[in-house]
Amino acid sequence: MNGVRSPADFLGTGLAFPLAPTPSGRLALASGSQRIDESIFLILGTRPGERLMRPDFGCAIHALVFAPNTVATRARAVDAVRRALVAHEPRIDVHAIRCEFDAAQPSLLLIRIDYRVRGSNSVANLVYPFYLRESF
Repeated sequence: MNGVRSPADFLGTGLAFPLAPTPSGRLALASGSQRIDESIFLILGTRPGERLMRPDFGCAIHALVFAPNTVATRARAVDAVRRALVAHEPRIDVHAIRCEFDAAQPSLLLIRIDYRVRGSNSVANLVYPFYLRESF
């Protein structure tokens, strides 16, 4: 070993989320950028206080359930997502977060996140769907 770490080492390898078996019966693993995307979904999908040993972990976006779909609500969603990612995902730099909606589905917010992976300097993005209300 020469002590030089690759970007893949920085991103890590771990259990895939959600947990799933492989065809051989082992638990599936995730690595690289897939690991970061899964981490972001895990952070945003967790309500603060939901994890007993890490009560600060998660995203405050869940406080917006049943809120009206207004400019103020969308701004609060963007702020909650930015705070959660800055606090809980040290492998990325968040560049932009936009919250969009479709008039045909007013209860659905599409949260678009643009970020840079610090270890590899690569740019990525993802869309996180958040429902203000369940659709009927």
